[in-house]
Amino acid sequence: MKNFIFKILVSGDASVGKTSLLRRYVDDFFDDSSVMTVGVDFFTKELNFDNIHCSLQLWDLGGQKRFRYLLENYVMGARGALLLFDLTMMPKIGNILEWVNIVRLHDINLPIILVGTKNDLEDFIAVDDEDATHIKNTFNMIDYIKTSAKTGFNVENVFERLAKILTKISKY
Repeated sequence: MKNFIFKILVSGDASVGKTSLLRRYVDDFFDDSSVMTVGVDFFTKELNFDNIHCSLQLWDLGGQKRFRYLLENYVMGARGALLLFDLTMMPKIGNILEWVNIVRLHDINLPIILVGTKNDLEDFIAVDDEDATHIKNTFNMIDYIKTSAKTGFNVENVFERLAKILTKISKY
């Protein structure tokens, strides 16, 4: 069995659901009243597939602009990233660009999956697949996946997809 350890950044603007997605994935738990992440939070999860074992180090990057100056030191050594946006609000391209620049600060080719959150709010979806795919392609991201931390929809799939990509491109 091959063993891998991957540092994965979970990024995006404030209130897009980063911590909720991570809590659903790591603890299979959802809390409507999640509190703001100040700076960075850290989660771990073990994942097995295709005779491969991955230890995922999941870094929850606080989305508030006033904390972004802290993030430069935390992104070093990352192997991949998730960039989250709320499907009920059209993301600002400037904000997406800022997050791409933050997570790719030390690796311009860092694999990023674009993640649309809050897919359970079907009546309020403001971003269609075509717009999201355009954002993904504009910023050279590897995939786009819609999720819901509330229902659990596609949550495991996001992390497994990134882990599988990272094992394929990993040099060790």
